[in-house]
Amino acid sequence: MAEGLSVALPLAVNTTDGAYALNKDLESMADQNLKMVILTNPGERIMQPDFGSGIRQLLFEPATQGTADIVRDRIQQQVSRYLPYIDLVELQVFVSENDASALIISLKYSIPAANIVSDLTFGVTPTGIAASTSGFGGGY
Repeated sequence: MAEGLSVALPLAVNTTDGAYALNKDLESMADQNLKMVILTNPGERIMQPDFGSGIRQLLFEPATQGTADIVRDRIQQQVSRYLPYIDLVELQVFVSENDASALIISLKYSIPAANIVSDLTFGVTPTGIAASTSGFGGGY
């Protein structure tokens, strides 16, 4: 039987892991959990109506630093509440230079209990994730 920490998203069939591919290290699981908290709208998660930063609701607001600040504050609150094992070392949210309807989220985080420090950067548009990178190859 394959061992892993959580199911990797998006779902992918993997004959080595079993029915689905698994996150096998804490860093890839943390990247995935951060994206879920950031990209989920409140009310989308069953039994947790307050889960999620709801940033897609703000993508049609004026592309100003004020909007980016609101997004940053929501992310900080959600990570603090739902991912207490993660410390946000640095969090930047800004409007994309190439697309005024896209926000770029760049964060550096640590998992003190596991002595892990990593970064995650991705763009969010009204239709989904624009681009994704991680300091050590995580993300999707």
